[in-house]
Amino acid sequence: MDTYRFEKVAEKDLASVTEIYNYYVINTTATFSEKPFSCSEMRELVFFDNPRYSAFVILEGENLCGYCILTQFNKREAYDHTAEITIYLKPEYTGKGIGTVAVQFIENVAKGRGIHVLIAIICGENTASIKLFEKNGYEKCAHYKEVGKKFGRLLDVVSYQKII
Repeated sequence: MDTYRFEKVAEKDLASVTEIYNYYVINTTATFSEKPFSCSEMRELVFFDNPRYSAFVILEGENLCGYCILTQFNKREAYDHTAEITIYLKPEYTGKGIGTVAVQFIENVAKGRGIHVLIAIICGENTASIKLFEKNGYEKCAHYKEVGKKFGRLLDVVSYQKII
């Protein structure tokens, strides 16, 4: 497998990260956003005031192939040891094992920041993401039926968690 590296998302990455996210907005149910994001809207998703949370670009050589996020699960302090994990790859980079590398990277970052549980929130029909997280030891912990609507369809949301 090729070697991938991770760097904190920087201002210079914002257009590429926005383009990746917007692909999923327009073409899939991987996100329930219905309208493409501007770079300023994306900035709010990938830059954090709290140093416990970060977004990282995934690079293969100089090619940006995706990004991953470790973000706050819930603002109440009782949840401070739980975080959410998110991964988006350019379509041409899916199915190459990069998702697993990204999951492992985020888990290591999370452990170093005192996170105890990671949660992935996934559209119920996103079988590729479900398989990725199951393969990496995440267990289904919730199934919300018909809670999201996109492309005129009511969609389920599932949550997967891993105690790290």
